[in-house]
Amino acid sequence: MRFENLQDWLTWQESLSPKEIDLGLDRVSTVLKNLNFSADFFCPVITVAGTNGKGSTVAFAESILHQSGLSVGCYTSPHLFHYNERIRVNQQPVSDETLCQAFELIDQARKNIPLTYFEFGTLASLLVFKMLDVDVAVLEVGLGGRLDAVNVINPDVCIITSIAIDHVDWLGDDIEGIGREKAGIMRSNRPTVIGFFNPPRSVLDFAQQTGVHLYRLGHEYLYQRLSAGDWQLNMPDRHLENLPEPNLHGSFQMQNAAAAIMAIDLLSLKKKTDTQAVANGLRQVQLAGRYQLINHKPQVIVDVAHNEQSAGALSEILRDNPVSGKTLAIVGMLADKAVAEVLNKLFPEVDIWVSAGLAVPRGMSAKNMAQAVREIDADVKLTACDSVTEACEYTLKLSQDQLTENDRIIVFGSFYTVAEATGFFNARITANS
Repeated sequence: MRFENLQDWLTWQESLSPKEIDLGLDRVSTVLKNLNFSADFFCPVITVAGTNGKGSTVAFAESILHQSGLSVGCYTSPHLFHYNERIRVNQQPVSDETLCQAFELIDQARKNIPLTYFEFGTLASLLVFKMLDVDVAVLEVGLGGRLDAVNVINPDVCIITSIAIDHVDWLGDDIEGIGREKAGIMRSNRPTVIGFFNPPRSVLDFAQQTGVHLYRLGHEYLYQRLSAGDWQLNMPDRHLENLPEPNLHGSFQMQNAAAAIMAIDLLSLKKKTDTQAVANGLRQVQLAGRYQLINHKPQVIVDVAHNEQSAGALSEILRDNPVSGKTLAIVGMLADKAVAEVLNKLFPEVDIWVSAGLAVPRGMSAKNMAQAVREIDADVKLTACDSVTEACEYTLKLSQDQLTENDRIIVFGSFYTVAEATGFFNARITANS
């Protein structure tokens, strides 16, 4: 074996390809064939693409399928704390040993092909799911769709969640063009669930030209809130009522849950999901980093919102869950994101700002982050901290000196930001326990 531990494998993978992101299917297709896999997977596959809502939709599908008594393989990215989070079986991250075994097989099969870090992970997920003989696999597209490594596998059902501007360096800044890239995961004569209203024309045109069976929200299926505690879902061959609200914050999560349920209903599974399994899946679903409460006193909430649409969703949740005190925001972002658009969405809900520097590739410095905030309002209450950890220490002291139990702290802007803040407060909780 080339390496004996997971971290050595991951460090090596990061240096193997000359590009961090290198879209295209030729490399991964060749290695897949060398591993004796075909594009048609051994078990039913749901592939999920979209700009926002992918993680939630995958989590709903994973939770409901697990509650149905099926063995579920789930591949997502990026991870928050440990690489193993990306590849899960029955909602549990796979072991370092299993990943190392998969990486060794891929290394042998690739010969001299310089796979990217993401391509290694994608192929590893497929190998692990086969090794552990899962009943169904849920695959999340990393970037775009058409040229993403996940698209090397033919899905039995696709889900396309919301489409918005993001990753402009690779996908461009045109919604119709981005839509065409997302639509590339769809397959002829197979179903695709459109999990949002008013999809781009390019998605609908691609489906028509390719012979895709579309299931559109508001057309072929529709959800409806009945009261504060339950909702219903109408599908072509099934009606579900008295469904519990999802265990994820935001009214828009019913939309993501509905898409997941619709996709599962279209799968040919050895065991169909009943209403109870759906309800249990909705109640027990979990997703780290999405409006997640990580500390009680003071109240600290983290969210990975990093583009205009996800920031708008976070703003909506804050607005729907007001506090009588102040809202303080710690923000740290990558420099290639639409920073001004993100900040504008959150500005009406925030009273005090703390800019945090990110010491990662493409990370914004605290100074530049603070400047972005001041460009929206020069008189804003603002403090700049060199790191997320320093920002957390500052806000913790501020909460002790000036804030009250009616105030809250929201940390957002990047997976890196959320991971560092969560690590800080988890260590504090552990030290005090």
